[in-house]
Amino acid sequence: MSHISNREAYKRLEERINRFPQGAPPSKTLYKILSMLFTEKEAELVAMLPIKPFTVKTASHIWKMDEVQTESILQKLASRAILLDVDYDGKKEYCLPPPMIGFFEFSLMRTRDDIDQKTLSELYFQYLNVEEDFIKDLFLGTETRFGKVFVQEGVLSNQNQLEIMDYDRASNVIKNAKFITASMCFCRHKMEHLGKACSAPMDVCLTFGDSAYTLSKHGYGRAIEAAEGLEILNMAYDYNLVQCGENVRDGSVFLCNCCGCCCEGMRAIKQFGYLNPIQTTAFLPQVVEDSCIGCGKCSRACPIDAIKVDPLSKKAKVDENICLGCGICVRNCHKKSIYLKHREKEIITPANTTHRIVLQAIEKGQLQELIFDNKALSSHRAMAAVLSAILKLTPIKRAMASKQMKSIYLDKLLSKKY
Repeated sequence: MSHISNREAYKRLEERINRFPQGAPPSKTLYKILSMLFTEKEAELVAMLPIKPFTVKTASHIWKMDEVQTESILQKLASRAILLDVDYDGKKEYCLPPPMIGFFEFSLMRTRDDIDQKTLSELYFQYLNVEEDFIKDLFLGTETRFGKVFVQEGVLSNQNQLEIMDYDRASNVIKNAKFITASMCFCRHKMEHLGKACSAPMDVCLTFGDSAYTLSKHGYGRAIEAAEGLEILNMAYDYNLVQCGENVRDGSVFLCNCCGCCCEGMRAIKQFGYLNPIQTTAFLPQVVEDSCIGCGKCSRACPIDAIKVDPLSKKAKVDENICLGCGICVRNCHKKSIYLKHREKEIITPANTTHRIVLQAIEKGQLQELIFDNKALSSHRAMAAVLSAILKLTPIKRAMASKQMKSIYLDKLLSKKY
């Protein structure tokens, strides 16, 4: 009976995780990961928590235990970066972050001896890099992409400078962040335990805002000033790392500096590049054939193999179907035979995290989970069922709903409220 109970607790936790637009497809490996990160009792309790941020009082009511005991459990989970605890308007709120960028990554964002990080790394590799369902869902599960690429600003021409938006500059994200932490790169740390890590720097993962504050508070990130954040960014440029952040215009939560060999996003692009799993920049590289000597430096520097030297013409050629527009090839061309031009296709970026999550929930048919988070009321259950039925209409009708949610009205509404 205990074995069945154990499985059931993690099954309910899995279901809770998958009520959010960014979920985690079931598998035996996921069960093993969750059982390493959560005790059976913790899995049972966390499975009951709301999607939206909640207080100790709310959790106490849901768990039917006194507030002192409830807060003790919540703080224990927060100390392990499973929950995030944020001081908001003078009161403390908690939330369960998604797996990525969330409690999967946080578990390897520092070295620790309370968990077997080598075994956990092996399980992550199996779940993320072998089984693939999670990566497909994360990067391809919705039309609205979870992450976006930033261009390397040092290669921008005067014309490019006029065409780029402030929110598409990694330096601007760093300068405007109200709190910043630097942490160990989950991807390279994972690969280090597998003996496959590259030589790129490890402590280059930047987190911003409330998430950064709670990571710093519990020792999962080192608080830094914007000046050091910019130094890390420039060091990442020197190592030909791609800057990937949250696909929003305001309040980005993270900025990763990604290599082509270890990092999940770059590996996903190599495998599913033609589907554009990460939102590209607004630029594409152009090769000046008259001056290109076919040296191959651009090809060797590209982390996703989007530019190669044509064996016949001996000139560099860009695969525009998968190119990120990061500008690394431009930076590595000593002949200055590559420049960036603006893409013809317009790129629409969600206003903020709330906007992005709402869009993704619509595209996955899960908006009712966000709106009717309180499952206790029968009226909420009825309305959730109706909304769920609407969102299960034909793809065309659901796409129309998504398009409406991308309207200027919702954009401005969310920008004001959040």
